[in-house]
Amino acid sequence: MARLRDPLSGCDWDLAQRWETIAPYTIEEAYEVADAIEHGDPDAVRDELGDLLFQVVFQSRIAEEAGLFRFDDVATAIADKMERRHPHIFATATERPDWEAIKAAERTEKKETAGALAGVALGLPALQRADKLQKRAARVGFDWPDTTGPRAKIDEELIEVAEANEAERADEIGDLLFSVVNWSRHLGIDAEAALRRANAKFERRFAAMERQAGADFAGLDLADKEARWQDAKRSVG
Repeated sequence: MARLRDPLSGCDWDLAQRWETIAPYTIEEAYEVADAIEHGDPDAVRDELGDLLFQVVFQSRIAEEAGLFRFDDVATAIADKMERRHPHIFATATERPDWEAIKAAERTEKKETAGALAGVALGLPALQRADKLQKRAARVGFDWPDTTGPRAKIDEELIEVAEANEAERADEIGDLLFSVVNWSRHLGIDAEAALRRANAKFERRFAAMERQAGADFAGLDLADKEARWQDAKRSVG
């Protein structure tokens, strides 16, 4: 990475990058790791983890050039954090730690905003962030006792979407999605992963329809497309 960023002999593209320009690639690489895991491909997981690690090296090199920190500092920081959060393994504690108390103490030390919801990254995908916010709230007792409440909330939100005017509709759809995530959480389902699987399923079925219809697919009427969709569901799952 140092050679790629060398001002005299490095790569023009790598030299032009900053934290802000690299961040989207870092997020993309993390998703490619998740995709490789989803496909159960160990070779791809290895390769994608390498790509993700390269992003960490890249970001660290930019920081080192600015005199902020080095890659070794990144590795040391996470090692220290794991030891701090596992005192029952790395220190003398005899019981499992109160995770939230440890994290709250870390936020206080860093002078970060206090509160149960503090520190949930804004850059997370919306479904994943909703799940994390709900889990944080649940840890301080703000949660439904079972699945009945969140399921009923979905029905309530559906009515509010139907009754909303054009200006209100986007907010009401957001509330509905938030409620679906909450129900998923109570059912023990990762909403983000479930939606990724649904996307992949839709892609498989749609591709099957296109293969079956050939170049004429776009010109088919909706009833014919629906029939082919049902065939695709049976044939590709």
